[in-house]
Amino acid sequence: MWIDSHCHLNHKNISEAGTPPEIIARAKENGVDGLQTICCRISEELDELLNITNAHDNVWCSIGTHPHSAGVETEKDIPLDDIISLANQHDKIIGIGEAGLDYFYDYAPREDQGMMFRKQIQAAKETGLPLIIHTRDAEEDTIKILREEGACDGATKVLMHCFSSNETLAQQSIDEGFYMSFSGMVTFKKNTALQDIVKTVPLDKILVETDAPFLAPMPHRGETNEPAYVRHTGQFIADLFNLREEELAAQTTQNFFRLFDKAQKTYNEPSKAA
Repeated sequence: MWIDSHCHLNHKNISEAGTPPEIIARAKENGVDGLQTICCRISEELDELLNITNAHDNVWCSIGTHPHSAGVETEKDIPLDDIISLANQHDKIIGIGEAGLDYFYDYAPREDQGMMFRKQIQAAKETGLPLIIHTRDAEEDTIKILREEGACDGATKVLMHCFSSNETLAQQSIDEGFYMSFSGMVTFKKNTALQDIVKTVPLDKILVETDAPFLAPMPHRGETNEPAYVRHTGQFIADLFNLREEELAAQTTQNFFRLFDKAQKTYNEPSKAA
């Protein structure tokens, strides 16, 4: 079975693939046993995400502010103590983020991005939940802030989501013991640099994701992405390691539950056909 560690079931673009119940059902029909839908703006999304997760087995969510929203969702809107309280209150909230820095689009002032990133690092440290990181064209500041805020202490759990950065950040992430998740981008024919990076990551630190509705893997590139497609990314990575699909599925699922260990509290193992 596969776990889609990162998708956006409430995103307006994913509606092209159906309603959340239809998308979740189709994922399970394609061997995706669980998924995590990610929060990008707490004040606008969290209630909707909790409604989705509470209505479905093996669907979890995170709590966090995307760097794009850092300029509009401030400390005043969602204090650190509120994030901690909400994360501890709801069994289906299993991660913090997605948090981080995005200097490619710069939709939010960099100072605001940094402040929100630091706040969410502290939330991860206080709750013990994994920190889900988005970083784009901001590699140096990302690792700098992580170190300054004590997230490289060996105790804080960190996931580099949809990894597509350079070799330097990849090696720093490996050295720090971070988990790294890969999306459909790795299946793109010309993305050989990312494929080479994947092969350097320890197998016990790899997760797979769709980032749906974005970044559909081959052979669905250009379509609306959905969790059912995560197995294409998984199969591609299995081939990179000369593993069978079921071997990598088992490994990445084990990695997911080791990292997002709170998910085990509400996990319902699928019944096996006789």
